[in-house]
Amino acid sequence: MLVQLSRVSRAASAVTRKAVQSNAVQMRTFIAPTVSRRADFVQELYLKELKAYKPVPVKDSDAEGQVQTFNLPKTPASPEEADLASSLQEYESMAVEVEGASVDSAAARPTKTAATWLVEEEGAH
Repeated sequence: MLVQLSRVSRAASAVTRKAVQSNAVQMRTFIAPTVSRRADFVQELYLKELKAYKPVPVKDSDAEGQVQTFNLPKTPASPEEADLASSLQEYESMAVEVEGASVDSAAARPTKTAATWLVEEEGAH
């Protein structure tokens, strides 16, 4: 047992020595770039073409075939100018149309007045 304990202590001390040595050796250092970076060819070409682009100036005559000219709508006639009296007379003289009945059958049939319609017949109980 004592032998095992001594082996464990030796192994632990070896591990601690290596950890201390590795901490001492490891340091952060910054390396300056020695190799010059090549610029991206496609990016350079794109920027060159972008700088050389000149937009075409817009003229007023460019829209002539594309846009319709605006015309104000015609103003409606006011109701005061219309002949309201003759329109009302024409409306009152119009024949009344009843759905499902012809004009001849409506004239031949006697009409019931409101008073006779509401009267109950005797013996209907």
